[in-house]
Amino acid sequence: MNSLLYVYAICIILLFVKMFFISAYQGYYRIKNKAFKNKEDAGFLGVSAQTIELPQVVRAQQAWLNDLENIPVFWVLGGLCILLNTDYTITKWLFIIFTFSRIFHTLTYLTSLQPWRTISYSVGIICLIVMAIKITINVIIL
Repeated sequence: MNSLLYVYAICIILLFVKMFFISAYQGYYRIKNKAFKNKEDAGFLGVSAQTIELPQVVRAQQAWLNDLENIPVFWVLGGLCILLNTDYTITKWLFIIFTFSRIFHTLTYLTSLQPWRTISYSVGIICLIVMAIKITINVIIL
């Protein structure tokens, strides 16, 4: 079995844990402040529904949406890198750097740290672009 698959699997698990953290972060702030927009959620705890979300929840939602623009692309490109047998060392590092750039992006998004948020986002995008180039080269060569 391709050992790159193991690196890819670990990266996917780390990204899953990171995304789960964002969900838990939102839930923590909603429960802590008893601030729920949905009537059924507020009613379950016997409080009134809020008309607006907490700022922490909004930031977490924005980080989550940004993940949904990038992480599925990583899943596809990463899988293609494995199937097309791109260079092991380069691809391994692209997987690792992408994963940690997404983790760092979330941390910097939640804490409003610029320019680090933009830098971490850019590093992740560069990894995706390089993966796409590696895939294209392998397809042309094959």
